[in-house]
Amino acid sequence: MSLRHALLPLMVAAVLPLAASAAPHGLQPRELATLDRFSSPTLTPDGRTLVFARRVVDFDANKASTALWAQDASSPSAKARRLTPEGWNVNSPEVSHDGKRVYFLSSKGGSSQLYSVPLAGGAPAQVTALPLDVGNYAVSPDGERVVVSMEAFPECAGDLACNAKHGQRTDLKKTSGVVFDRLFIRHWDAWNEGKLNRLFVVDLPGAGKTAATARLVGGNVVGDAPSRPFGDASEFGWSPDSKSILFSARDANREEPWSTNFDLYLVPADGSADARNLTADNKAWDTGGVFSPDGRTLYYRAMKRPGFEADRFALMAMDLASGEKREIDPKWDRSADGITLSDDGRTIYTTAEDMGQHPLWAVDIASGGVTRLIGDGTVSSFDIENGVLAFSRNSLKSGDQLFAGGLNGKPVRALSPGAAELLKDVRFGDYEQFSFKGWNNDTVHGYVVKPWNYEKGKRYPVAFLVHGGPQGSFGNGWSYRWNPQTYAGQGYAVVMIDFHGSTGYGQAFTDAISQHWGDRPLEDLQKGWAAALKQYPFLDGDKACALGASYGGYMVYWMAGNWNQPWKCLVDHDGVFDARMMGYSTEELWFSEWENGGTPWANPKAYEKFNPINHVENWRVPMLVIHSQQDFRIPVEQGIAAFTALQRKGIESKFLYFPDENHWVLKPQNSVLWHDTVNGWLKQHIGQ
Repeated sequence: MSLRHALLPLMVAAVLPLAASAAPHGLQPRELATLDRFSSPTLTPDGRTLVFARRVVDFDANKASTALWAQDASSPSAKARRLTPEGWNVNSPEVSHDGKRVYFLSSKGGSSQLYSVPLAGGAPAQVTALPLDVGNYAVSPDGERVVVSMEAFPECAGDLACNAKHGQRTDLKKTSGVVFDRLFIRHWDAWNEGKLNRLFVVDLPGAGKTAATARLVGGNVVGDAPSRPFGDASEFGWSPDSKSILFSARDANREEPWSTNFDLYLVPADGSADARNLTADNKAWDTGGVFSPDGRTLYYRAMKRPGFEADRFALMAMDLASGEKREIDPKWDRSADGITLSDDGRTIYTTAEDMGQHPLWAVDIASGGVTRLIGDGTVSSFDIENGVLAFSRNSLKSGDQLFAGGLNGKPVRALSPGAAELLKDVRFGDYEQFSFKGWNNDTVHGYVVKPWNYEKGKRYPVAFLVHGGPQGSFGNGWSYRWNPQTYAGQGYAVVMIDFHGSTGYGQAFTDAISQHWGDRPLEDLQKGWAAALKQYPFLDGDKACALGASYGGYMVYWMAGNWNQPWKCLVDHDGVFDARMMGYSTEELWFSEWENGGTPWANPKAYEKFNPINHVENWRVPMLVIHSQQDFRIPVEQGIAAFTALQRKGIESKFLYFPDENHWVLKPQNSVLWHDTVNGWLKQHIGQ
């Protein structure tokens, strides 16, 4: 079940040339990999102009590039105009406080530096010429300075020349060995080189000049700001008077790999004093701080349980003079993704998952009351200026599309094309949410997607997708890696279940999977499969394959030994095969230790209770195993071991190996190879 806003006609001629006509067909892997992507909606202070990023793919070159565009946010007939030149690859737009320039990052000159371009049009100007790459930035409210994050060696403190020289030493060494004395030795897909993300303040130069110096702030905090591997500029920012900087960080010590204790720090922007910890009393995660307009109150997000990365993020308010804190939304059983304040400081705008959707919400700060503003699909990012809302939203039928409107009764209108306009000959499968009684007689939800060429009365083979996380969701959203439309495009129906452990259904529902990886979610999957077959007669239950990645891959291995009857084939991407070894080899130890109730040596029975490796004797179904060398979250040996078991048992199997990908397959041509291999495996076993 889904609702749709009525959208005004879309003018996209300036953005995208019309594609050559072709016969109607379902979504194909190459079309998914090369689809233009729209992101980063950023409004000028008056709310009249929208700046956004458009990413295009050069498939033959196996790379993508991103440019900035601008468009009148008030007119559905306005044409977008390009801001950054051809040949530039840019990211992270931010409009200046006077609305005249747009800042962005680019490596056009050989390293990532800050640039700006006139909003009215013109050539970009380089703003920084620092000896280190700029990772993230935020311009001060007075427009005179910018805080940037750069990777630096703690032993060099704020000496940029030392950092640049120290970073070159590895190239001069004749030995390749590295000695570590603590974890992390590697994280996500990168080995630890001894550097931390640190914050530096740069004085913005005059016209025609570049800034080559910066001063370290918060040097007494030895930790990554922003965090690794996915932290961004939302983890730091300026006070309204431009005198202080707030940031979130976790101590980079021996306990870091099993700690989720991020704290908020306040530091003078001139570097005159050490950073002060504002949330030392909370040993769980504190992040995303935003000041009230008068600078007296700090709003931020906080978890309550140390060591649990999927705890609920509550919205908090702190009186900076007294240090008193209160939870704004204690009755709202959802986890806020971020904080954007209204101009009057009375409302927090945030996104949060909800029942298979990812809406935009307004939270009244005084009462904690919550109002859904944009309800259907997945709101991935948004900006609000001068009473104007701009946002990007995707769904099971489209990647991110840019919209304006939705506040104060204003109609929602599209400002960029959706997938149907970008791919005019593609027909997408219709989808519907359904529910059933799962574990503990709780209501559990799922989605069914019809094949692109669905005809009433026919039956279709099924791709049964199991999401990862496990605290995640296969809801009404678009993915460039696990997209049900790619299976619908091959003529398959798709079934997806948000089993216990999924997000968006309340924290108790999310918590239910911890220390229960193999029983409660499996029961939901089994009952969900039965409910889908009963409710949707076009599903051919005799021709079905199950597929999953990460935790979903774990579940595929678990199903291979504990529920293999319905499946003609299995596909496992980067899954956990040996839970015990996962507890010793994954980099973020807090995850496996929370999910198993302790370390492998302190609680070994928990690691073995739902360990797929203990049930290999029951494996019989043909399986495709996929794993990547740079996956440090679930190391490649897990996939190799599973493939070894399959081969040794004589079970039909294949192993797809990527030496240059991490937990995700990101390169365009690798993505197509991934999909072609998976689709070929399904076709071999269930037809179409």
